Amino acid sequence: MKLLLGDEAVGQAAIDSGIASVNGYPGTPSTEIFEYIEAAAKKDPGLRIHAEWAANEKVAYEQALGASYVGQRSLVTMKHVGLNVAADPFVNSALVGAKGGIVLCVADDPSMHSSQNEQDSRYYAQFAKLPCFEPATQQDCYDFTRLAFELSERLSLPVVVRMVTRLAHSRAPVSISDPAMRNPLSPAEDRNHWALLPALSRKLYDELLMKQALLEKESEGDVNPLVMNPAFPSSATCGKVGVIVSGIAYNYFREVFPKDAPSHLKVGLYPAPLQKVKALLEACDTVCILEEGYPFLEQTLQGQLQGHFAPQFKGRLTGHLPMSGELSPDLVARSFASLGLCDPLPAIDEADDVKAALRPRPPKLCPGCPHVDTYRMIKALRESVQPLPVFGDIGCYTLGFYPPHQGIDACLCMGASISMAKGASDAGQRPVLAVIGDSTFGHSGLTGLLTAARENTPMTVMILDNSTTAMTGAQKSLETGDPLMQSILGLGVDPEHVKIVCPLPQHHEANVEILKAEVAYEGLSVVISRRACVKLRK
Repeated sequence: MKLLLGDEAVGQAAIDSGIASVNGYPGTPSTEIFEYIEAAAKKDPGLRIHAEWAANEKVAYEQALGASYVGQRSLVTMKHVGLNVAADPFVNSALVGAKGGIVLCVADDPSMHSSQNEQDSRYYAQFAKLPCFEPATQQDCYDFTRLAFELSERLSLPVVVRMVTRLAHSRAPVSISDPAMRNPLSPAEDRNHWALLPALSRKLYDELLMKQALLEKESEGDVNPLVMNPAFPSSATCGKVGVIVSGIAYNYFREVFPKDAPSHLKVGLYPAPLQKVKALLEACDTVCILEEGYPFLEQTLQGQLQGHFAPQFKGRLTGHLPMSGELSPDLVARSFASLGLCDPLPAIDEADDVKAALRPRPPKLCPGCPHVDTYRMIKALRESVQPLPVFGDIGCYTLGFYPPHQGIDACLCMGASISMAKGASDAGQRPVLAVIGDSTFGHSGLTGLLTAARENTPMTVMILDNSTTAMTGAQKSLETGDPLMQSILGLGVDPEHVKIVCPLPQHHEANVEILKAEVAYEGLSVVISRRACVKLRK
C-alpha cells in the first residue's frame, strides 16, 4: 500500500508493467507522472527505464512507437493540448497498432487551472477509434494503467488513459500488485503493419474497424459496472431516475448518495457499454449523465440510441449541469435536487472578511525572475517605438501580459509567437516582436524561425533563456546555452544580428539600445535574454 497522487499511481503502474521507457513533455497536470518514473529509474538503475524529456509531445509519442516496434512497453505522458501536437502520430498509430504495449496518459484540465482551453481528450480516442480508460480514483489510476498495457498487447492497439486535474493532483492509498516481467526485445517482422502506404493503410483501417467489436465486448465487462437499485424512491416529476457517471464525477455522485444510491452505470472504459446503457434506460424514465469535461457521453449516447429509445437525458446539454468548468459535489447535489431526489448540500456562510482575504489574485512572476527585467526592456522600447505588436508564447513569461509589465499582446499556443510575428510582418507591419522561452523554442519555435530565416523576414525574436522549463517545475530544457545559439545559427540567422543580453538592472539602458537597434533592422534578428531561473539558483 502506498499513498500516491493520481499521477504517481499511473507512474507506479507503468513501472510495475515492465516499461522500457517513459516519454513526454512537461505539462500540468501530467508532469508528475514522468517525474515519478524518472526518480524511480535514477534510484534503481536495475529497472532499466529510459526517462528523458522529449523536445515535444509528437517526438515523445513517436519514440514510444519505436519502442513498441521492438516489442517493448512504453508510457507516453502529456497534457490535453499536448495531444494536439502529437495528433499526427497518435491517430496514425491506430492503424499500425502496437507490438509492445503503448499507453498514452493524457491529463485534461477542466476549469483551465493552467491551460488555454478545456478540451476533452475522449474525443481524440473516439476519433482514432482507440480504447480509453477513465479512472475515478487513485486505485483506478493504478489498476486501469496495468489493464491498459495488457489490453494494448492483447488487441495490438495503443490505449489511452484519461486523467483530470483533481484526480492527478490528489492523494489516496493505493494497493500495489506484483510487477510484470519485462518483454524481451523482438523487432516486428511484419513490415506490412508498420508502413502506412495507401494500399497497406486501407487494409489496416479495415482491421481497425473489425477490432471495434472487440472493444465493445471489453466495455461490457466488469470495468464498467452496472448497479441496479429498483427500490430507490422515484422522483415526483421525473419518475425512476438512473445515472450514468464517469471518471472523477463518480466521487461526487457517491458524496451526494453515500449509502443508498439510484441505479447507476459507472463508465471507466470507452467505448461506453451500449448494452448496459440500454438495460439502465429500460428500467428508468430519466437518466442523469455526470461527466467531467465536455458532454461527450451525452452527445455520443443520444446519437447511438436514436430510434431505439427516447431517453430524457439530464446533463450539461440540458442545463442541469454547467457547460464549462469542473464539477463539484455541490453542483451534482443541486442537479439532483432539481429533480427532487435529494436536498442541496448545506451552504457555507463565509464572513465578508474571509471572502475578501480569499479573493482571487492574478498570478505573478517570482521575485528576482529574469523575465521581470526583460519586460522592463520591452516596456522601455515601446515608449519610443509605436506601434510595436508583441506576440507572446507559453511559459512563465506569459504572465508578462498582466500589469505592471503588459509586455505581450497575444498568446495562442506553443511556438505560435514566431509564426504569428512573421505573419504580421508579411502583412506589412513594421516593426514586430516575438517573445518565446528556450524550452518552448525547442518544442515548436524552431520551424517558425527556419521559415523566417529563409526569407530574412523583417522581425525580431526575443528568446528568454532561463536555462530550464520553469513553469512546470524546472525540468531539463533542450535548447539553452550554447546549443540554443548553435540552433539559431544553424537555421540561417545572420550572426551579425544574433545578440545576447543579460537582463539585470545595471545593464538595462545598454540592453534597451541593443533591442532598439535590432528592432529597427530591416531583416530577421534574434535577441537572447539570458539569465538562469531563480528557482535553479535555489
